[in-house]
Amino acid sequence: MAGVKFDHVWKRFGDFVALNDLNLEIEDKEFLVLVGPSGCGKTTALRCLAGLEEVSDGNVVIGDTIVNDIAPKDRDIAMVFQSYALYPHMTVFDNMAFGLKLRKVPKEKIKEKVQQAAEILGIEHLLKRKPRELSGGQRQRVAVGRAIVREPKVFLFDEPLSNLDAKLRVQTRAEISKLHQRLQTTFIYVTHDQTEAMTMATRIAVMNKGILQQLDTPQQLYDRPNNLFVAGFIGSPAMNFFPAHIRKDGAALYVDTNEFAVKIPENRAEVYQHLVGKEVIFGLRPEDIHTPEYAPPGIHAAPVEAKVDVTELMGNEIFLYLVSGKNNFTARVDPRTRVAIGSMTQMVFNMDNLHIFDPSQDRDNPTAVR
Repeated sequence: MAGVKFDHVWKRFGDFVALNDLNLEIEDKEFLVLVGPSGCGKTTALRCLAGLEEVSDGNVVIGDTIVNDIAPKDRDIAMVFQSYALYPHMTVFDNMAFGLKLRKVPKEKIKEKVQQAAEILGIEHLLKRKPRELSGGQRQRVAVGRAIVREPKVFLFDEPLSNLDAKLRVQTRAEISKLHQRLQTTFIYVTHDQTEAMTMATRIAVMNKGILQQLDTPQQLYDRPNNLFVAGFIGSPAMNFFPAHIRKDGAALYVDTNEFAVKIPENRAEVYQHLVGKEVIFGLRPEDIHTPEYAPPGIHAAPVEAKVDVTELMGNEIFLYLVSGKNNFTARVDPRTRVAIGSMTQMVFNMDNLHIFDPSQDRDNPTAVR
């Protein structure tokens, strides 16, 4: 077992910076998910850890050992790829045993390890089949089994569920989480799917343009995003953002978008006093916007008039796409809600969960104020 550390790691491809001074410490037995949009550097970080890419600067550490100059095969890691990478002419057993045979592990030991891994993954009945006889989910389990038999210090997963259909993704996601609990080994998992990240991770590292934006638990990322990028990336549907300014009226503070103004709760107002008269970005998640009849009791509610543009019935909830002047926003409301497309309706903003972002330091990625 081992922790992993990226110590001021840079990776450049010519003039392009794929990793920008990455500092990241992953604890032993942790399930860490690297998440971000395509091209953010998450797979590059994984490949640098695996030894498939050389770092330009900095150190990659596994356990207590700097592994920059250690060959991939000697790093004691196992990698599960998006494409499964199974040998089509070999049986499931031989695919899982291949790495052990290369290491000249005794046949009996190989048989024992493969059988154990197959039982863990529920594929013992498939050991004599060829990959072409398997479903996508079964192939993915074989690829995971091939990694398990090696008993590595660190498991690396590079978007392993991307090729599966929606139902199978949910099922395999649960299997990988159970596998982590059972093996008690360090898992590092790359995905662009924030739902996968939120449901599986001990902690999540959110990346963008090669820079680590925030490292935290899933709940903390959701509740207290550090900046506009993290706030918009974590959560589905994404957080709503409104260009606004902070206005003072007597003792009260308001977020004013010019289309509507909503009062900031008194217990939160002190934090934003220094922003009075300044431009801000006001953020509120769709699940914090309600219709009046189904608004939770006891919240600091602020009414906002809006036009219903589109409705999406999801069964257990309804997504309302709304327009207020120049502002488009989404609400996630009770399934009993009845509103007509094109009608004006009053919505209730739960101001207890507002987010304010200050663009004065970085207009492209304003920082959270709290």
